[in-house]
Amino acid sequence: MTPFSHNYFLGYINEVTPQYVKIHFPSSNLLDKFLHEGTHYAGGNVGNFVVIEGEEYGFLARIIELNLPNSERIEINEKAIHHEDTEFHPSGKAELLLSFSVFNPEKTEKTVSKYPSIGAKVYACSDEQIESYVEEFGKKENELDNVYAEIGKLTSNDATCKVSLNALFGRHCAVVGTTGGGKSWTVAKLIESIIKETDNKVILIDATGEYENLNGKTLIFGHDSFFHFSSLTINDLMILLKPGGQVQAPKLLEAIKSLKVFRVLSEMIGKDEDIEKSENGYTIKINQDTKEEIRVNNGTIIKQNQLTRPFNRLYSKYINEIDKPDADFDIKKLDIQLVNECVWETDPNKWGTRQDTQLNHCVSLILRTRSLIGNGDFSNLFGFNKQRDDQNEITNSLENYFQGKEQLLRLSFNNVTPDFQVREILVNAIGQLMLRKALAGNFKLGPVVIFMDEAHRYLNKNVKDEYFEAKPLDAFDLIAKECRKYGLFLCLAVFTPARPYFVKYRVG
Repeated sequence: MTPFSHNYFLGYINEVTPQYVKIHFPSSNLLDKFLHEGTHYAGGNVGNFVVIEGEEYGFLARIIELNLPNSERIEINEKAIHHEDTEFHPSGKAELLLSFSVFNPEKTEKTVSKYPSIGAKVYACSDEQIESYVEEFGKKENELDNVYAEIGKLTSNDATCKVSLNALFGRHCAVVGTTGGGKSWTVAKLIESIIKETDNKVILIDATGEYENLNGKTLIFGHDSFFHFSSLTINDLMILLKPGGQVQAPKLLEAIKSLKVFRVLSEMIGKDEDIEKSENGYTIKINQDTKEEIRVNNGTIIKQNQLTRPFNRLYSKYINEIDKPDADFDIKKLDIQLVNECVWETDPNKWGTRQDTQLNHCVSLILRTRSLIGNGDFSNLFGFNKQRDDQNEITNSLENYFQGKEQLLRLSFNNVTPDFQVREILVNAIGQLMLRKALAGNFKLGPVVIFMDEAHRYLNKNVKDEYFEAKPLDAFDLIAKECRKYGLFLCLAVFTPARPYFVKYRVG
């Protein structure tokens, strides 16, 4: 690599600032593309890369602006500016990108801590030099086992971009661009490179189904895969049902607690000597001589005119199990249990008769609950009529995937309804599942990369309406903050309406 040769000469530095340098070009002919010893050079046009010669350090820069002096602009025409004896003297502005040793150009420094001097010579940069710097991006010193992804060519210098996969996925990565800018192509290329060059597992969250041609295992939500409702959190359920804050939210939480108490009762019968089956429900041993009844009916807890002590005694005994954040209860009984919760609570020892005012306030919540549970699409997505140990349930599918040899798992959300913000909730629930696995140390020996297409649909989301405000859907935010050291990495493909100022490359 010989970056400084009079054959590549373009001009001189005539101004240096902390943000950029200005270049004086002795002739406008120096801006043109040229061929030297069979190698193409891009010259000095906007977007092209140049190298600047210093005493100990050279500098890589990118031209961001060109202009002519005011005195020469009135004489400009197409024929004159390309004449061999042209007297036009353009000037340009260039952004400094990195510095490198003059004696060893392969050795670079990521940040520019030194600056060129006035009068330093500027040369066209070869594709070979840019390619070597792109390959070195993010590499650790003395790192030998590097594999690369060829993601395209620079639009300016026609240099091939081979990016180190270790550099990309040793930290989190984002593919940012406008519609039609090549985000999906880049994501697909990165996935193919990981599968080809490494043994790492890759999970692709495919929002629109456009990656269906990738070779790998595919799970289509709402068709051949579902996320069992019992694996959702209570917060997810609150988001789906959107209870009003004054009456509905407290009653919904009480109904969930009651159904969890019923689950404990049914599971612990025969295991806990303090619980016995009775004609109308279950009896709870209060002391040596006293047993009190919790009445049940068709899988729900009856509270009207019933004693509170046996219920509270059982809740206190199994509080760690009942207060877990998951929705592990019979959700099909939730609407009936909501009705059961609407009772007077004037006596701390006994629930009273039905409270019609509360029931009237909860009518809309009860109807939303019945609508959610009775909806066929939601039933297919959340498995309201299926068992948690079904092989098509996402938790079981992930376990089979991690134990199998398939590298790519594509989760398609193309069939998921946008109603009730179900897509956002499902993706966030999967993120929580992966977060728990990562924190448990499951990926330390076998790293996993999660690719999220159309990530702007799912990130930085808050569920909020006139009556109810929930916590943000922040599972992937927590993954980004916490999980790199646990072997779980993210690559987000994000739409942006404004073109970001990054080095552009041509895909393909």
